[in-house]
Amino acid sequence: MAEVVLHDYWRSTASWRVRIALNLSGLAWQRRAVDLRAGDQHRQAHLALNPQGLVPVLEIDGLQLTQSLAILDYLEATGRLALVPPDPGQAARARAVALSVACDIHPVCNLRVADHVARLTGREETRADWMRATLLPGLAAVERMLDPHGPFCLGPDLTQPDLCLIPQLYNAARWGVAPDDLPRITRVAAACAGLDAFRNASAEELRPGADPYLGAPG
Repeated sequence: MAEVVLHDYWRSTASWRVRIALNLSGLAWQRRAVDLRAGDQHRQAHLALNPQGLVPVLEIDGLQLTQSLAILDYLEATGRLALVPPDPGQAARARAVALSVACDIHPVCNLRVADHVARLTGREETRADWMRATLLPGLAAVERMLDPHGPFCLGPDLTQPDLCLIPQLYNAARWGVAPDDLPRITRVAAACAGLDAFRNASAEELRPGADPYLGAPG
């Protein structure tokens, strides 16, 4: 079997979703870091993998896949994951929660946007103000979309939204946004914290200066 390689940035929440998915899949995979702060994403070598100049990129089965949710769907379709509910209604609900994080919260809180906001205002502190103003309302809306009993986003089973939510909570914490008044989200975070696939994918495991990370089955 060809080597499975993930090109990512340690603190990218989109990359983090895929790291969790790969850990859950049982595939052996390797990580190749793309330093967004150093501009690696704009170099020709990376643009040859992803013309958007974004992470993650997953090399698998002779393909170069981009966009985290598309990658999750591919792993699902090829039998490596089972994170989409079989019931069409629940599947649509799962997709709605995942998209609420990945397409509504994440795009306005990523590195490019935060940097642009700071440049427009000429005030570095605007970056934190922007993050807090966008993250908390977004998470509050997601809270109301989650199953009231849990333990995961949609009930007793792990689904794609869990992989989207947990990395975004790390980003929220970086900017002083704590989900203390969001009990469903707090419950999901606690449940996922007990799973090796989530712990081993954490940004804290990949913080620069740590040992090189090699994904492992399980």
